[in-house]
Amino acid sequence: MIRIFNHYVHRQTLLQVLTDSGLLVVAMLMVFAWQLGSVDKLMPFAGTHVLSLAAGMLVIGTASGIYQQSGNLSLVQTCARAAMMLLLALPLTYAIFALLPGDFLNRGSTQFAAMCGMGVVVARRVYLTHWSSNQRIRSRVLVFGAGPAAQIVSHTLQASDPNVEIVGFLPGPNEKELAVPAAGVLRSDKSLLETARTLAVDEIVVALTERRAGSMPLRQLLDCKLSSINVYDLATHFEKRLGQIRIDFVNAGWLVFGDGFNQGALRTAVKRVFDVMFSVALIVLSAPIMIGAALLIKLDSRGPVFYRQERVGSNGSTFMVTKFRSMCTDAEKDGKPRWASAQDDRVTRVGNFIRRVRIDELPQLFNVLMGHMSLVGPRPERPYFVEQLTQQIPYYAVRHSVKPGVTGWAQVRYQYGSTVEDSQEKLQYDLYYVKNHSLFLDLVVLFETIGVVLTGKGAR
Repeated sequence: MIRIFNHYVHRQTLLQVLTDSGLLVVAMLMVFAWQLGSVDKLMPFAGTHVLSLAAGMLVIGTASGIYQQSGNLSLVQTCARAAMMLLLALPLTYAIFALLPGDFLNRGSTQFAAMCGMGVVVARRVYLTHWSSNQRIRSRVLVFGAGPAAQIVSHTLQASDPNVEIVGFLPGPNEKELAVPAAGVLRSDKSLLETARTLAVDEIVVALTERRAGSMPLRQLLDCKLSSINVYDLATHFEKRLGQIRIDFVNAGWLVFGDGFNQGALRTAVKRVFDVMFSVALIVLSAPIMIGAALLIKLDSRGPVFYRQERVGSNGSTFMVTKFRSMCTDAEKDGKPRWASAQDDRVTRVGNFIRRVRIDELPQLFNVLMGHMSLVGPRPERPYFVEQLTQQIPYYAVRHSVKPGVTGWAQVRYQYGSTVEDSQEKLQYDLYYVKNHSLFLDLVVLFETIGVVLTGKGAR
């Protein structure tokens, strides 16, 4: 894993993105050089268009999920993501090179070459994902522990990263009960460092169930770290592998004395400028969609077009959030707040559609302009539920240290939540965002939100 502006990115993902972008850029520069016959004329004609194509591929690739590191993706799923990427990328490629100067005689052939190049790059990505696993750079991980915590770590690694190889589980000194497969348990009289060197280990995850005196060989772990072997505790493991802070494996000391959770004035100012610029642009671009949605809502059911509801914002302050009405007007006629649920009978026909494609959230862009919300942040919740969840879930109030968002890290990483358990799962992603938020992470969330909208993932 590589940390970019506090956000963890798979090394393999970064390598794939850079390789694909580089191949596409080189191919297009060769096409231009061949057509122009002179390198001197290359950049004035090609520079902006080629770089725009590379940037567009980056955004679309992230949104489609084709670079997602997961060992559970089937060939059909990868091909579906590739098809989605091509469906968006090919028209964009055609449009970018349609803007070539009028005196450029080979515009059509350039557009064709660029679209072919994009198709080849995507096809190559599908091939490498499923038929070239032997070429992957695999990371060898030793799990120090063999109890329930080690079992969770094992499942996490297998599900989240196909480039990781677990070399075995080394039981701690005081661990009596094993929860991992016996075949993977290591027995060694050597020191931890010697064992790690023998197995050519790149990383050690400390997953001890029993951590009382004598259970944690700190000196041996330090020796491993000094020998260029990465050593991670459970909380850091989940943070970098899953992009979440697991509240069952973290303590207040880790949150207080660790890095992150920075809310500086500069970061706040940059985020506010970013929010205003992008929300204005999105309002202009989505205006026809919002007008159409308003007309459909009015024709479909009686009641107002917009729905206003009190939500909890930063530092526990409340504000009125604005959304397109997607439910019937008497959705809570008994006066009791209710979670939205799958197949909710309170949702109208038009409401079902605008929820699926997230159109109902668009009026919140005006909340962003007014300063109540940010484009990216934890989703704002109703005071009634906040009071309950704060009492039932540790660290829940931490999410209110930043402005709530129209979209968020939890929204692109987890399905729609309608229970306390779902709220706890989403909180773990919200804590990661609050700890590591940056402009880079905001852009990642916005790109992935495009994929969520296109696939209808988690809609309710």
